[in-house]
Amino acid sequence: MDTEDTGPALKLAVEAGDLQQVRRLLNSGADANFQEKQNGWSPLHSAVQCDRADLVELLLAHGADPCLRKHNGATALIIAGIEGNVQVLQLLLDAGADVNERDLHGFTALMEAAGRGHVEALRFLHSRGAQVNMARDPPTERQALRQGGATALMDAAEGGHVEAVRTLLEMGAEVAARDLMHRGALEHALLKGPEERAEDTVRLLLHHGADVNARDAEGKTPLILAVEKRRLGLVRLLLEQGHVDLDGKNHEGRTALQVAVQLGLGEVARLLCHKGARVDYGDLVANARKNYDNDLARFLLEQGAPEAAPPPTPAWRPRSLRWGSALSRLHGSNRKLINKLKICPDKEYKIANTPHGRVYLGLHEDQEVAVKVFVQDNECARRELSALKSGQDSSRLVTLLGCESHEGNMYVCMTLCEYTLQEFLEQQLQPAQDDEDKWARQVLRSVFEAVQELHLRRAHAHQDLQPQNILIDAAHGIRLADFDQSVQLAEPAKAAQAVRTDLQALGRLVVYVLLKGDVPFEQLSTMSNCEVRRLCPDLEAEDLTHCLLTPQQAQKDPLGSLLGHPFFWERQSRYRTLRNVGNESDIKKCNPQGSIVQLLRPEPSEQSLSFAQWTGKVDSYVLSKMNNFYRNKNQPHLRYRDSVGDLLRFIRNIGEHIDEEQNQKMKARLGDPALYFLRTFPDLLLHVYHRLRQSEFRRHFPQLPLPAGPGVLETEVPGGQAPGADP
Repeated sequence: MDTEDTGPALKLAVEAGDLQQVRRLLNSGADANFQEKQNGWSPLHSAVQCDRADLVELLLAHGADPCLRKHNGATALIIAGIEGNVQVLQLLLDAGADVNERDLHGFTALMEAAGRGHVEALRFLHSRGAQVNMARDPPTERQALRQGGATALMDAAEGGHVEAVRTLLEMGAEVAARDLMHRGALEHALLKGPEERAEDTVRLLLHHGADVNARDAEGKTPLILAVEKRRLGLVRLLLEQGHVDLDGKNHEGRTALQVAVQLGLGEVARLLCHKGARVDYGDLVANARKNYDNDLARFLLEQGAPEAAPPPTPAWRPRSLRWGSALSRLHGSNRKLINKLKICPDKEYKIANTPHGRVYLGLHEDQEVAVKVFVQDNECARRELSALKSGQDSSRLVTLLGCESHEGNMYVCMTLCEYTLQEFLEQQLQPAQDDEDKWARQVLRSVFEAVQELHLRRAHAHQDLQPQNILIDAAHGIRLADFDQSVQLAEPAKAAQAVRTDLQALGRLVVYVLLKGDVPFEQLSTMSNCEVRRLCPDLEAEDLTHCLLTPQQAQKDPLGSLLGHPFFWERQSRYRTLRNVGNESDIKKCNPQGSIVQLLRPEPSEQSLSFAQWTGKVDSYVLSKMNNFYRNKNQPHLRYRDSVGDLLRFIRNIGEHIDEEQNQKMKARLGDPALYFLRTFPDLLLHVYHRLRQSEFRRHFPQLPLPAGPGVLETEVPGGQAPGADP
């Protein structure tokens, strides 16, 4: 058998945990170093992720390279750090892995183990020479965004893993180390540590000398950060330190007390005042009254706060990391204002050229903006302004911040962003990929929401959706821009075609983002719908792309419907949906006349689906074990047969009982049930989705996601409902 054919089979056998099949394939010549194309996973990577030391040992014995890297630079050892299995770590190190090797984003096995609280793994890695104080060294582009520089101690503190923090400190971890945002382990614990463990972590770090008055790149002290995060317990803990700087100011000139008052945190404000915080900084009383907290305003007056403070005159500082230097030069220049706008139409300040206007950096009332320059009375300028003025401010579309005219030109001032989506992908600024590629789905979800808002709330179609017109702002949020080709959706006949054009462009954007820009959008735009769909990495993406490329004309809100598509569900939500459907009474009772059973029954033309003869594809031991349950209960009519309902019942019952002690052998054979079933029957979820989405049974689907929020790198798609607890 050709090794190219056996490579994928070997990887699948590893993922299924089938030791005997893995051995047979290796003995027949399967390549132990096969790597799948999309993300570069090898059988060894998968064996480590499945936490199977026996498979790791077998693969290494057959020549698997412990130093082989995935596309994101991760080796088997780094994945082993995530899992925390000391036996696997030892096998890999004994086979020649470098204990301090990094992935492309600077992560080591020690950092991964620290971020997940694997204490024994930390001790073992340290005993084998892991450098405790190694800092992440990400690509230059990320360093420019002040991303990176974190250490294992910071990772453990951020996760709230107190024992891991303690262990690392015992190993000599430097509590004073700072990342590129000038934040140490203390700040990481304050900002992101789990609520229930953050205080213990902070107390431990303070005991080991963490600087309670350190300042990050924004001039914020730990006390200010704790107030901003509204963590009263942490504020109390920091105030217990006798040398805490109560009145330290951030770069905006605000103290912890000012932040507390502005956020309406009356209890925190009173606590700071009782500890001696100065009340003569800023408009404390005025801000309290803005929050309608008259009690706090009276308290502040009693503490000596002035009724009205003089307006502050802080030094101007740019907010943009990418454009900061140029903006500072522009701010300090003697350029004559165009009404409220300062702009210098020179290449030093040019952001981009577009077919219908040039884009420059600018300052509108000292607010940094992107300025699109049009010839006066230009049709493209009219379209741009029409779309920008058609609705309220949005976190999904660039915001119109001003418009000036001068000497035959129109200057349209908008939200200044850091990168286009094309630049973001070309410069590889996206986070490390996981096996679900959550980042890509979060980006696309944000783009869908932006276009949906443009269609529904602003009654415009974009007509020029492409990666250069999708921007990434300073908060890593998606912003839709460049509306100079947009059209109003006033006439129903024209509106349908305009919306269709946007949806078809979105279909190509889905593939572009999933492939991380490897296929240029211009090339995708020239390909047929079938050619585009063939590039999709999975069935859910292909189905979503098909829905976009061939949209249904009658739908009022097609994107609202597609935001509930399984493409946007996390793996556990997909698995939970199958379990929920399998928990329906007619399915559990094998009622062939039940409405849900009828809905799910495949058509004769669908016999080629992966689940058509499912009993021959699942692990035979597990199927026999599950059927024995009904044999022992004298219920042979409930034995599993080749029907969709029985497969869903099987998935539901596995999910309910796989973690019971008597079923540990089954669990070892299946591994993660979600992975097992979704990979064994890749088209099952879509079959269930399409059959049930117009029925009452869609209640089992995850709820339509809430808006993803400004930071696409931090969003998560909500999970589904829990299944019933019937045995």
